[in-house]
Amino acid sequence: MNTVVSVFGVEPRRIGGNENFARELSLQLAQNGWRSVLCFLTEPPADVHHYLSLPNVSIEILADSWRPSFSATKNLGKILLKYRPKILHLHFVGFLGLFPWVGKLISAEQVFFTDQSSRPEGYVPRRAAFWKRLLVRLINWPLTKVICVSNFNYRCMTTLDVLPAGRFECIYNSVDLSRVSESAERAATFRQRHAIPATRKLITQVSWLIPEKGLPDLLQATQQVVSEDKEVQLVLVGDGSHREEYEKLAAELGIASHVTWAGLVQDPFAEGVYDAADVVCQVSRWQEAFGWVLAEAMAYRKPVVGTTVGGIPEIIKDGQTGFLVDPGSPSQIAERLSRLLRDEPLRKQMGQAAGERVKSKFHLQKNVARLLELYGVSRSLPNLAD
Repeated sequence: MNTVVSVFGVEPRRIGGNENFARELSLQLAQNGWRSVLCFLTEPPADVHHYLSLPNVSIEILADSWRPSFSATKNLGKILLKYRPKILHLHFVGFLGLFPWVGKLISAEQVFFTDQSSRPEGYVPRRAAFWKRLLVRLINWPLTKVICVSNFNYRCMTTLDVLPAGRFECIYNSVDLSRVSESAERAATFRQRHAIPATRKLITQVSWLIPEKGLPDLLQATQQVVSEDKEVQLVLVGDGSHREEYEKLAAELGIASHVTWAGLVQDPFAEGVYDAADVVCQVSRWQEAFGWVLAEAMAYRKPVVGTTVGGIPEIIKDGQTGFLVDPGSPSQIAERLSRLLRDEPLRKQMGQAAGERVKSKFHLQKNVARLLELYGVSRSLPNLAD
C-alpha cells in the first residue's frame, strides 16, 4: 500500500490542533487508498490514541525527533525501512538535519517539511549570508516542498533565500469544524468544574504559561479590567514552567480570586473551554507562527484579542472579528477587553464574523485537501460542506 510517514516532533498529550490535523490527513489518505504512519515523541494517552486510530493508521514512537541526533536518525531509518513510504512529511523538527536525506535514500519519492516555528520577539527577516544559503541548500536538497503555516512564515523563509522560492507554499493551520458545536451545558459544566461563579464574564487564554505568551501583560490588563468590573474572571488554560511566578504576580496585583488556573485540558472542544469563554486572547510577545487557539475560538463564534505579531494579524480582522493590540501593552489589552465585555451585541456581531472567517480561511478539510494535491495523491476530494 502507498504510504505517507508523518513525523511530529511533539508529544501527543491532548486532542489539539496537531492531533486534529493528523486524523484528518489520515482520513483523506484513506479515501485515496493510502496508509498513514504517524510518528510522535511519546505514546499517545489512551483517549488520544483512540482518536487517532483509523483502519489505515499506524502509530510509531520516534523519540528526540525534534532535535538532530544519531539515535533519532537511525530509528527513523528503521521506520522507513518497515513501511517504505512514497512520501515523508516532517513537522516540528529542525530545518537542518539528515531526515530528508534518510527519507530520500531509503524510499521516499517526495519529502515535505512544515515550518511551524515562531520567531523571537522583535525578529526581522533578512537574507542569510552566502555560505549559509549554500550550506542549507545542500543539506535540504531532497526537500520537495516547505509548507508555511502563515504568510508571515512564508515571508521569513523566502527572505532567507535558503531554497528556491518555488519550493515554498503557504497552507494555514486550520480547525476541524466537524468537531465544533456550541453547548450551554458544556459551558456550565466547565464553570462548575473550576468553581467559577455563573455571573462572571470570562476572559480566556489557552497557551503555555511562559513569558513569550504575554502572561504578565494579560495579568496586568486583567487588573485594570477588574478594577472597573468585579464580575470578570481570567481563565488560563495550559501549564508551563512559569506558573508559580504568575500565580505570585496575580496575588501581588490583588486579582488572585479573579484568576482561574485550569491547567492542561485534554480536549478543549469537548471540555467546554470555548463554550464558556466570552472573549479569547492570545497576547503573545514573540512572533507567533500562526495562532491556532484564536482560530479555534473564532470557530466557536467568540471575539478575540491578539497582538500584532507574526501570523496573528492574518487571523484577526481588526474591528471585525476582534481586536489587534501592540505587544507588551497592558493598557491597550485592557481597553479592548473592557469594550467587548460591556457590549454583548458587539461580542455577538464580532463572534459571528469570526465564525465565517474560519470557514473561509481556516477550514481543516479544505486545507488538508490542498496538501494532498501537493502530494499528488488526491483522486477524490472529501465532502467539504460546512
